[in-house]
Amino acid sequence: MSYQKNVKRLIASFIELLCRSKKTVLLILTVVAITIILDTTISIWLSRVNHLYFPSIGNIRTLGVEAYGGDIETIAEKQYIDWGTIYLGALTNRSFYLRSKSNIETTLNLETVNWTFLDSYGKNVSGANNGYLSLGWNYTNTPVSPREEVYVTFTLNASASETFINFLVTNEVTNFSFDMCIYASKD
Repeated sequence: MSYQKNVKRLIASFIELLCRSKKTVLLILTVVAITIILDTTISIWLSRVNHLYFPSIGNIRTLGVEAYGGDIETIAEKQYIDWGTIYLGALTNRSFYLRSKSNIETTLNLETVNWTFLDSYGKNVSGANNGYLSLGWNYTNTPVSPREEVYVTFTLNASASETFINFLVTNEVTNFSFDMCIYASKD
Protein backbone atom coordinates (compact mmCIF):
# COMPACT_ATOMS: atom_id res chain seq x y z
CA MET A 1 0.00 0.00 0.00
CA SER A 2 2.81 2.34 0.70
CA TYR A 3 3.98 2.03 -2.93
CA GLN A 4 0.54 3.07 -4.25
CA LYS A 5 0.42 6.02 -1.86
CA ASN A 6 3.86 7.16 -3.05
CA VAL A 7 2.79 6.92 -6.71
CA LYS A 8 -0.44 8.83 -5.99
CA ARG A 9 1.46 11.46 -4.02
CA LEU A 10 4.01 11.79 -6.83
CA ILE A 11 1.26 12.21 -9.45
CA ALA A 12 -0.56 14.73 -7.27
CA SER A 13 2.59 16.80 -6.77
CA PHE A 14 3.32 16.70 -10.53
CA ILE A 15 -0.20 17.94 -11.31
CA GLU A 16 0.14 20.67 -8.66
CA LEU A 17 3.48 21.73 -10.24
CA LEU A 18 1.85 21.89 -13.68
CA CYS A 19 -1.00 23.99 -12.32
CA ARG A 20 1.40 26.45 -10.67
CA SER A 21 3.54 26.74 -13.84
CA LYS A 22 0.86 26.85 -16.53
CA LYS A 23 2.46 29.74 -18.36
CA THR A 24 5.93 28.14 -18.39
CA VAL A 25 4.62 24.76 -19.57
CA LEU A 26 2.51 26.45 -22.26
CA LEU A 27 5.54 28.46 -23.41
CA ILE A 28 7.71 25.32 -23.61
CA LEU A 29 5.05 23.40 -25.57
CA THR A 30 4.59 26.35 -27.95
CA VAL A 31 8.34 26.65 -28.61
CA VAL A 32 8.63 22.90 -29.21
CA ALA A 33 5.66 22.90 -31.62
CA ILE A 34 6.99 25.91 -33.58
CA THR A 35 10.45 24.32 -33.78
CA ILE A 36 9.05 21.05 -35.12
CA ILE A 37 6.88 22.84 -37.69
CA LEU A 38 9.72 25.08 -38.90
CA ASP A 39 12.19 22.19 -39.05
CA THR A 40 9.77 20.06 -41.05
CA THR A 41 8.91 22.91 -43.43
CA ILE A 42 12.57 23.76 -44.06
CA SER A 43 13.46 20.08 -44.57
CA ILE A 44 10.69 19.63 -47.13
CA TRP A 45 11.70 22.80 -48.96
CA LEU A 46 15.38 21.82 -49.04
CA SER A 47 14.58 18.32 -50.27
CA ARG A 48 12.79 19.83 -53.26
CA VAL A 49 15.35 22.54 -53.95
CA ASN A 50 18.45 20.39 -53.57
CA HIS A 51 17.74 18.00 -56.45
CA LEU A 52 20.24 18.75 -59.17
CA TYR A 53 18.77 18.63 -62.63
CA PHE A 54 19.56 20.04 -66.03
CA PRO A 55 18.17 19.91 -69.57
CA SER A 56 19.80 17.88 -72.33
CA ILE A 57 19.68 17.14 -76.03
CA GLY A 58 20.78 13.99 -77.88
CA ASN A 59 21.59 14.59 -81.54
CA ILE A 60 20.90 11.57 -83.76
CA ARG A 61 23.42 10.49 -86.40
CA THR A 62 22.67 7.41 -88.52
CA LEU A 63 24.43 5.29 -91.12
CA GLY A 64 22.69 2.44 -92.95
CA VAL A 65 19.61 2.95 -90.84
CA GLU A 66 16.78 5.49 -90.74
CA ALA A 67 15.42 6.92 -87.46
CA TYR A 68 11.87 8.29 -87.27
CA GLY A 69 8.71 8.70 -85.21
CA GLY A 70 8.32 8.35 -81.47
CA ASP A 71 10.21 10.95 -79.45
CA ILE A 72 12.34 12.26 -82.33
CA GLU A 73 12.18 15.97 -83.03
CA THR A 74 13.54 17.68 -86.13
CA ILE A 75 14.89 21.19 -86.66
CA ALA A 76 16.52 22.25 -89.94
CA GLU A 77 16.60 18.61 -91.08
CA LYS A 78 18.60 17.59 -88.02
CA GLN A 79 17.10 14.94 -85.76
CA TYR A 80 17.45 14.99 -82.01
CA ILE A 81 15.94 13.71 -78.80
CA ASP A 82 14.97 16.23 -76.17
CA TRP A 83 15.71 14.31 -72.99
CA GLY A 84 13.99 17.01 -70.99
CA THR A 85 15.14 17.72 -67.49
CA ILE A 86 17.53 15.07 -66.20
CA TYR A 87 17.56 14.32 -62.49
CA LEU A 88 20.70 12.84 -61.02
CA GLY A 89 20.25 9.24 -59.98
CA ALA A 90 17.27 8.78 -62.29
CA LEU A 91 16.70 6.99 -65.58
CA THR A 92 15.07 8.78 -68.53
CA ASN A 93 13.58 6.85 -71.46
CA ARG A 94 12.86 7.91 -75.05
CA SER A 95 11.72 5.68 -77.92
CA PHE A 96 11.57 5.77 -81.71
CA TYR A 97 11.72 3.56 -84.80
CA LEU A 98 14.77 2.42 -86.71
CA ARG A 99 14.50 1.05 -90.25
CA SER A 100 17.33 -0.76 -91.99
CA LYS A 101 18.38 0.91 -95.25
CA SER A 102 20.70 -1.95 -96.12
CA ASN A 103 20.02 -4.58 -98.78
CA ILE A 104 21.50 -7.32 -96.56
CA GLU A 105 20.82 -8.53 -93.02
CA THR A 106 22.62 -6.30 -90.50
CA THR A 107 23.07 -5.68 -86.81
CA LEU A 108 22.46 -2.26 -85.23
CA ASN A 109 25.12 -0.51 -83.17
CA LEU A 110 25.03 2.46 -80.81
CA GLU A 111 27.82 4.80 -79.78
CA THR A 112 27.73 8.12 -77.95
CA VAL A 113 30.23 10.87 -78.75
CA ASN A 114 30.75 14.61 -78.34
CA TRP A 115 29.52 14.93 -74.77
CA THR A 116 29.33 18.69 -74.26
CA PHE A 117 28.64 20.42 -70.96
CA LEU A 118 27.73 24.13 -70.89
CA ASP A 119 27.94 26.49 -67.93
CA SER A 120 25.48 29.24 -67.00
CA TYR A 121 27.21 31.56 -69.49
CA GLY A 122 26.81 29.09 -72.38
CA LYS A 123 30.53 28.32 -72.42
CA ASN A 124 31.88 24.83 -72.95
CA VAL A 125 33.04 23.23 -69.69
CA SER A 126 36.06 21.00 -70.04
CA GLY A 127 36.00 17.63 -68.40
CA ALA A 128 35.31 14.17 -69.66
CA ASN A 129 32.02 12.41 -69.08
CA ASN A 130 33.86 9.61 -67.21
CA GLY A 131 30.78 7.39 -67.32
CA TYR A 132 28.66 9.63 -65.09
CA LEU A 133 26.17 9.79 -67.94
CA SER A 134 25.47 6.70 -69.98
CA LEU A 135 23.08 5.75 -72.75
CA GLY A 136 21.75 2.25 -73.26
CA TRP A 137 18.97 0.70 -75.32
CA ASN A 138 16.77 -2.37 -75.37
CA TYR A 139 18.00 -3.63 -78.75
CA THR A 140 19.33 -7.20 -78.31
CA ASN A 141 21.65 -7.52 -81.36
CA THR A 142 18.97 -9.45 -83.24
CA PRO A 143 19.76 -9.36 -86.97
CA VAL A 144 17.65 -6.85 -88.88
CA SER A 145 16.44 -7.74 -92.39
CA PRO A 146 16.49 -5.23 -95.26
CA ARG A 147 13.82 -2.51 -94.72
CA GLU A 148 12.81 -4.08 -91.38
CA GLU A 149 11.58 -1.69 -88.67
CA VAL A 150 12.60 -1.98 -85.02
CA TYR A 151 11.06 0.03 -82.19
CA VAL A 152 13.78 0.82 -79.65
CA THR A 153 13.82 2.48 -76.25
CA PHE A 154 16.90 4.41 -75.17
CA THR A 155 17.67 4.94 -71.50
CA LEU A 156 19.79 7.83 -70.28
CA ASN A 157 21.29 7.25 -66.84
CA ALA A 158 22.66 10.19 -64.83
CA SER A 159 24.86 9.24 -61.89
CA ALA A 160 24.27 10.83 -58.50
CA SER A 161 27.88 10.30 -57.44
CA GLU A 162 29.51 12.94 -55.27
CA THR A 163 32.28 13.45 -57.84
CA PHE A 164 29.79 14.17 -60.63
CA ILE A 165 27.72 16.49 -58.43
CA ASN A 166 30.88 18.41 -57.50
CA PHE A 167 31.80 18.69 -61.20
CA LEU A 168 28.34 20.08 -62.04
CA VAL A 169 28.26 22.55 -59.14
CA THR A 170 31.88 23.72 -59.43
CA ASN A 171 31.54 24.34 -63.16
CA GLU A 172 27.97 25.71 -62.91
CA VAL A 173 26.81 23.23 -65.57
CA THR A 174 23.29 24.11 -66.73
CA ASN A 175 22.83 21.76 -69.70
CA PHE A 176 24.56 19.22 -71.87
CA SER A 177 24.31 17.53 -75.25
CA PHE A 178 25.78 14.54 -77.01
CA ASP A 179 25.56 12.69 -80.32
CA MET A 180 23.87 9.30 -80.61
CA CYS A 181 25.51 7.41 -83.47
CA ILE A 182 23.34 4.55 -84.71
CA TYR A 183 24.67 2.48 -87.55
CA ALA A 184 24.08 -0.86 -89.27
CA SER A 185 26.91 -3.34 -89.72
CA LYS A 186 27.23 -6.71 -91.38
CA ASP A 187 27.47 -9.56 -88.84
